[in-house]
Amino acid sequence: MSIGNSNSPEEERPSTDDRSEDRLVERSVEEPSIGTALKKARIAAGLTVDEVSSTTRVRIPIVHAIEEDDFTRCGGDVYARGHIRTLARAVHLDPEPLVESYDAAHGGRPAPTPAAPMFEAERIRPERQRPNWTAAMVAAIVAVIGFVGFTAFSGGDAKEKRPVAEGSASAKPAPKQSGGTPAAQPSQAPTAPKPEPSNSAIAAAPKDLVTVVLTADTGESWISAKDSTGRLLFDGTLVQGESKTFTDKEAVDLVLGDAGVVKLFVNGKEIKDDFRPGQVERLTYTKEDPSRDQPQAG
Repeated sequence: MSIGNSNSPEEERPSTDDRSEDRLVERSVEEPSIGTALKKARIAAGLTVDEVSSTTRVRIPIVHAIEEDDFTRCGGDVYARGHIRTLARAVHLDPEPLVESYDAAHGGRPAPTPAAPMFEAERIRPERQRPNWTAAMVAAIVAVIGFVGFTAFSGGDAKEKRPVAEGSASAKPAPKQSGGTPAAQPSQAPTAPKPEPSNSAIAAAPKDLVTVVLTADTGESWISAKDSTGRLLFDGTLVQGESKTFTDKEAVDLVLGDAGVVKLFVNGKEIKDDFRPGQVERLTYTKEDPSRDQPQAG
């Protein structure tokens, strides 16, 4: 009886480790990574990295890093999720599967936390009742315009009447009392009427400004606001019920740390977007906003 070297069926059967590796390979082939999916969608849309960066206001190095699945430059999980959503919308992708993939790869989505501890390092010392310098500036402009208008219409008459009044006062003798001494007269200093802003003066106030009003409606939110030159207007946390107003001649750039709790009014009209709690949004508004395709408060 000869003994051969033929293998038994158990020896020819692939091991469990081999089958697991094959499944991982198949899964990696079927499901592209987040960065690969974003890059393919961008190329399919005919967009360059510079164009995506200009549209989303996400810096070019961060766009390149995300397309290489490097999220260390995003500044944390909250910003990484916000960048993924922003880039996915720019290249016409559904952002939710990508965010879910990111959460699965980074330990899941954390439980919602108040916005204040998250941005404590960047928080400016809160002041409950800060002077509204924007309103004070507008009031000063209205007062100046009202004074100029009042002077233009009534200044000429006042100049003509003033010498006559002074001359008649100096020529009139003081009345005498029974004792022969002139009676003392109360000093009468000429007082100019205080100008009050009229409806025409208010109508003449500048109207070519972008006006953005933010209110922390249902919770706290960190916000950042810049004007069209890149100058920082505000960087801090709005507590619940607090409001901020920002104006500029060209545009106002916003970053909302928790857009789901913020009410937003642009040029006197409410902007209604379905922002979710904890969602980071980067927004820009100009004098022409809100545009016709944006939902408005009815």
